[in-house]
Amino acid sequence: MIRVLLVDDQRLVRAGLRMLCESAPDLEVVGEAENGQQAIRLAEQVAPDVVLMDLRMPLVDGTTATTRIRAARPSVRVVVLTTFDDDDHLFPALAAGACGFLVKDAAPSELLAAVRTAAAGESPFSPSVLRRLVDRAVRSREPAPSTLPASVTAREREVLALVGAGLSNKEIGDRLHLGVTTVKTHVTSLLAKTGASNRIRLALLAVEADL
Repeated sequence: MIRVLLVDDQRLVRAGLRMLCESAPDLEVVGEAENGQQAIRLAEQVAPDVVLMDLRMPLVDGTTATTRIRAARPSVRVVVLTTFDDDDHLFPALAAGACGFLVKDAAPSELLAAVRTAAAGESPFSPSVLRRLVDRAVRSREPAPSTLPASVTAREREVLALVGAGLSNKEIGDRLHLGVTTVKTHVTSLLAKTGASNRIRLALLAVEADL
């Protein structure tokens, strides 16, 4: 069971998130907070696996709360869920320790998948957000090989192309008719073969390899 803490200053938003999470048999909402201050306290009390974190809130904002929660409990996975899809909110949240970033117009299935992805140790991003991260990396000319190692298989190239498109492991599995475990194995292999340190670097590789 994945333990989820909901953090948002709007009661209706929290109610909607609770209903959505509780509709999934593998998710359990263990607490709600209406500001960052409450979130920090509740994270200690209820020990969530995943925190769905709003950013703009009274008393303590979501970015500060993320920093303090992650400092106290490094194993907690924080996924930002916000209306503000811009770099001024994205990059400080990631620097604070958030593992993912979704906008509030995400489909319910995408949000549930993001919680599961985060709990599994991966980084869920809305496709538009992942594309911006890749574009920024390209503009910054971060070091990455422009061609793929010869050891990368045809199937791994297919998986890499979909990582570059911002798809989660489940979405990739659905697209390629593979199990999630198989997709994770391919992603792990890609990380090892390419030397990429994380999923964003793999997405950058997919762009530079023109997949």
